[in-house]
Amino acid sequence: MDAQLHNSSNIISPARTTGYATQPPLQRFLADCYEEFRSDHSGAVADYIPELKRADPAHFGIGLVTIDGHIYEVGDSRVPFTIQSVSKAFVFALALELVGEERVSAAIGVEPSGEAFNSIRLTNDNRPFNPMVNAGAIACSGLIHQVDGKAAFARIHEKLSQFAGRELGVDDAVHASETETGNRNRAIAWLLRNYLVVQGDVDAVLDTYFKQCAILVTARDLAVMAATLANRGVNPVTGVQVIAPNVVARTLSVMTSSGMYDYAGEWIYRVGIPAKSGVGGGIVAALPSQMGLGTFSPLLDGHFNSVRGLKVCEALSARFDLHMLNRSSDVRTCIIADYDIFGIASRRSRQPHEQQILDDRHSDIRVIELVGALNFAAIDYVTRRLAGEPPNAPLLILDFRRVPDLTAAGAQLLGEKLTILGNAGVTTILTGVEPTSQVWSAIRDRVLEPRRLRRFALLDDAIEWAEDQVIYRYGGFTAQKETTHLGEQALLAELDPEEIAALAELSTMRRYEAGQRIISAGDPANSLFFLQSGMVSVKLPSGVRLASLGPGMEFGEMAIIENRRSADVWADTAVKCLELPLDAFADYRQLHPQISMKIMRNLSALLARRLILANAKVDLLSAY
Repeated sequence: MDAQLHNSSNIISPARTTGYATQPPLQRFLADCYEEFRSDHSGAVADYIPELKRADPAHFGIGLVTIDGHIYEVGDSRVPFTIQSVSKAFVFALALELVGEERVSAAIGVEPSGEAFNSIRLTNDNRPFNPMVNAGAIACSGLIHQVDGKAAFARIHEKLSQFAGRELGVDDAVHASETETGNRNRAIAWLLRNYLVVQGDVDAVLDTYFKQCAILVTARDLAVMAATLANRGVNPVTGVQVIAPNVVARTLSVMTSSGMYDYAGEWIYRVGIPAKSGVGGGIVAALPSQMGLGTFSPLLDGHFNSVRGLKVCEALSARFDLHMLNRSSDVRTCIIADYDIFGIASRRSRQPHEQQILDDRHSDIRVIELVGALNFAAIDYVTRRLAGEPPNAPLLILDFRRVPDLTAAGAQLLGEKLTILGNAGVTTILTGVEPTSQVWSAIRDRVLEPRRLRRFALLDDAIEWAEDQVIYRYGGFTAQKETTHLGEQALLAELDPEEIAALAELSTMRRYEAGQRIISAGDPANSLFFLQSGMVSVKLPSGVRLASLGPGMEFGEMAIIENRRSADVWADTAVKCLELPLDAFADYRQLHPQISMKIMRNLSALLARRLILANAKVDLLSAY
């Protein structure tokens, strides 16, 4: 066992914690709960298993883990104790994963029993009422034993360790004590064997069950285990997918109705969080998509639930309104922006005739930026927005970069809507999703018109691709050609032919292959370039694209006012350009100062246009 767990000097106690005033609000709240409830000495330590009587009634620990893996701890949060009946929820999940829901349902019901956890009573069709009572838990262990035989406990131990995110120990003394005194559980097991719910070696199944109850955990472990359930089966601390999301849903369902012994109805009424308790003093509570809570205090009430643990759970739920049935949200907030591309271009600079097409056909591209976890109701709202005004554009961009999750029901609705749009000639582009992401696969698998569905990692790339489609449809690219005349460069506008010719004499023709870096950030800014053919991208050293440029455009022009390059420039295709050294230009400029004035005026106009475009994007987002 982890030696750290036995060292009381490593246990966090608010009485010994400095900086209370600067602690996060949730840490302070848990510390306040600890201080308030630690003085409650009501209840009694479990004694029907002799070894459990050795528990220290003063022990009290709280752990809380968010689904992004942040851990809060208070009190005796790292004191080990045996998991006991808390194991039932996680072993049930393992049984579902291992043998399947059909086989588990054939052996075990899911209805509350309304009786004590160790009742020797079955349903009318001779099944345990649910997997959270002893009969159901023994049946779960029996199902796993049918698959793994002698290795059944090793499988259970490994899975519970994955839930906790560390190797868990076993209390051999408690295992021996339960084995020696567990006659009531033997009676239950043999009753199940009589009805063929448990098959094979009953003693071996019982030993598996007794040993799983003797696994050692801490309040911190239980919080991590609960957060794994709250996080759709992914351990938020280790990042491991421990159990499938559909298994999590079924496990939490039974925890909600039957997890707190014969106090389950009162629990869901007062607290409203799926939970499971154990006679070792532990409580595990998992609030989906939010957090996992683990508490430890061995003093139990008449329902065999931890007295202090119950109070912590009730206080947390009441203070922060966490009851899972008291939820409210405005689905309209799932759309953060809805716009066409008027004044909102991609980072690719366009030739004048191309830009004119985009200005005329800006409503052909519609962009909807989504935010938050999207469920059935949110996607229903999105599909209704798509069916309303303005009428559907032929190119629809849905941006998912701020969407962490999409439910199966939401994906189904959206897939059906995108299929309808595809049949009507609309191409949908999803952005902010990786090819391996759950959002992409969920939508792609439900769209019946896949040729009308595309994906880009970045929103700007999608807008550029959509712009290309519009320009192509309206003949813009037919006029694209190599630009050899410097008079077509925006930076050199209003220069007369003699001035243009003089600058051409000072310039040198350069050629670059696709993928070659033309300018490096940090290099001396000693020349500017006039692009005659090909495409280049201006990027920050981090790889973020600032602009894409084509024939008739210039780059490196900031050298006129900067000493060092502020960005990289890469050749996207084979490139031909003229490079004008600033030293030679400076000498020429002294003889012809009017050229300098014209170029600086043109540069100011270029920068002003970029600023106007940036402000338009800021204004658009601030309007939502």
